[in-house]
Amino acid sequence: MRAKTRYGGLGLGLVLVNGLATAAISAQAAAVDPHVIATRGLPPTVPACQTCHGALGEGNKTASFPRLAGLGQSYLAAQLTAFASASRANPVMQPIAAGLSLAQRTAMAAYYARLGGPQPLSAGAAADPQPTQTGPWLAARGRWSADIPACSQCHGTQGLGVGDSFPPLAGQPAAYIAAQLQSWKHGTRPPGPQSLMLKIAARLSDDDVAAVADYYASLPASGAAVALPRSAKP
Repeated sequence: MRAKTRYGGLGLGLVLVNGLATAAISAQAAAVDPHVIATRGLPPTVPACQTCHGALGEGNKTASFPRLAGLGQSYLAAQLTAFASASRANPVMQPIAAGLSLAQRTAMAAYYARLGGPQPLSAGAAADPQPTQTGPWLAARGRWSADIPACSQCHGTQGLGVGDSFPPLAGQPAAYIAAQLQSWKHGTRPPGPQSLMLKIAARLSDDDVAAVADYYASLPASGAAVALPRSAKP
């Protein structure tokens, strides 16, 4: 009887342990659900991402909150890590990113990368810029006399982005783009791949910064973000 009682107790203990483990795994899975974080946040430290960045990650031009939809996954993950470590200075995003685990940051990057990015202009809509048009000219041609390459060499024609590390710029708020260029100029944002942006921003005048920012903000991106079916959300 003693042996039976002992093993019966062991069996009950295993059931309880397995139950607790299953509950813990379920809680962990819920904690890294990017759709939950995007729409509801993780109170009390992490607000819903859509509060600032829109229901589809489309951003908010009026408030200068950037578009996240369609940015590269590794790029987004790197930015969240930079915010979390405070190597990219931002008083709003730093505590939010720091409140996310590595798994949560990775999930959020994958989630927003899968949403639609900006769309190309129709054929013939992109006019060839003139030298007097500073923003479009720098974007398409650069200024080689000052060792400034064309923005399109890394960010693609019409600012649609290239690969996973060079994000699309089309349709981002002008104030946001200008702020990032100024951050590179003043060393408050990590230099990025090969320190390219650090070097390029340092060679841009404030007028150049404003002109490039205004140009990319003028390119259409609205309506490009698309909702993922709930079953398809990572």
